Amino acid sequence: MALKDYSELNPIQLDVLREIGNIGTGNAATSLASMLAKPVNIQVPKISILDFDTVTANLGGPENMIVGLLFALQGDVTGMMMFLLQKDFSHMVLNTLLGQSLHSFHEIDEMGISALQEIGNIMAAAYVNAIAQLTGMVIDISVPDICIDMCGAMLSVPAIHFANIGDKIIFIEDQFESDELSAVSQILLIPEVDALNQIMLRLGIEI
Repeated sequence: MALKDYSELNPIQLDVLREIGNIGTGNAATSLASMLAKPVNIQVPKISILDFDTVTANLGGPENMIVGLLFALQGDVTGMMMFLLQKDFSHMVLNTLLGQSLHSFHEIDEMGISALQEIGNIMAAAYVNAIAQLTGMVIDISVPDICIDMCGAMLSVPAIHFANIGDKIIFIEDQFESDELSAVSQILLIPEVDALNQIMLRLGIEI
């Protein structure tokens, strides 16, 4: 029976999503290391199916300032992906690429925005490519919209857009370490339910 929303995912289907997340995280670490021109180590990613309120709490509460990059998924898989950068991750990137220390998001200039946008684009593509490689599906991502705002306002966009399929999303939390720096980033992966069903079918998972 086809899935109607994310809450219907069974343990086997969740394990499949975790494996996709593991592969995507490995791809992302490789891409990040290449762009930063230094080794990047990763911890095992935490992958959960959470409601938006819980995601907001995990991101530090509705008033916590974060960088968000929003991508539309197109092709065989439609939906949305949001790449979220906390201040420590943004500092790691900007310090390495531009020699800038980041004490406040208000300090980020146009060059810094461009650098974060490029990092987000590369890492989001790493997750999309993981799905495409495993399923043989063709998936494109849009040019990202970037925003620096409070977490509550940031998450209202996908919450409203996907209200018709429930309040749960795929939440991936990664911890990267490079030199003396350690940083966390989060991915919200929100394929349309029809696309999620197709992913499962392509992987031979019963729905």
